[in-house]
Amino acid sequence: MKKPLLAVKDIVRITGITARTLHYYDRIDLFKPTHLTEKGYRLYDLSSLEKLQTILFLKELDFSLKEIADIVKLTKQEQKRLLKQQSQALLLKKQRLETIMTALDEYVLGSDISNLQLFNNTSVLPLKEQYANEAKFVYGETEAYKEYNETLEQLSMDEKEESFSEMEEIFKQIASCTNQPYTSDEVQQLIEQWKKLLMQFMTCDAELLACIANIYQSDARFKEYFSQYSNEDFANFLYRAIMYNINRWGDLQN
Repeated sequence: MKKPLLAVKDIVRITGITARTLHYYDRIDLFKPTHLTEKGYRLYDLSSLEKLQTILFLKELDFSLKEIADIVKLTKQEQKRLLKQQSQALLLKKQRLETIMTALDEYVLGSDISNLQLFNNTSVLPLKEQYANEAKFVYGETEAYKEYNETLEQLSMDEKEESFSEMEEIFKQIASCTNQPYTSDEVQQLIEQWKKLLMQFMTCDAELLACIANIYQSDARFKEYFSQYSNEDFANFLYRAIMYNINRWGDLQN
């Protein structure tokens, strides 16, 4: 019995790919018809289906069409060796996607972008390290930053995490007071706690505190970070509270 030839519509019905894709594969010499009719219609024999299915399989494995064109010319054994390598690459990609999905879920649930483990194990530096490098670039030559850096290097990881948690707690408490004037005793006592924590790392004069307050208010990333603590304009409230404290501090010194 003579084996039937398949028309483009038959290939489309069997595999689910489009006629346009078949025509494109023909044009780039990736998958050509077995026969052409006098009228130019493409026909394929049954054995060519295996090659097409291999092409579709490789495409799902994230190979480019150019790579696929080279792979289908290899022996089965050579293909298997190459696919083992691709398996490892896909595993790494899967792990990367899981990291991205975790970071996305945490961000949607309210986590600050600086706390996301998004750039771990990539050529891009983690966000906290980016911020540290930026601070070094801006303040690196100042005595205050050198003092801060020297103190930080002496701390253990647990001590650093504890300090960060203490700072977060202070921000949460200040945020709970946004229904009060920023000049209130309760708010100003919390600002004093904030200053005391900062002074564990650096000598904070009025100029440096004012600089930090301005960054809190003007830097979009800090505004986004502070939004997790309050629906109000917390960055602006914090700025006003710090500046009032600085001015009052100056008055006391005079």
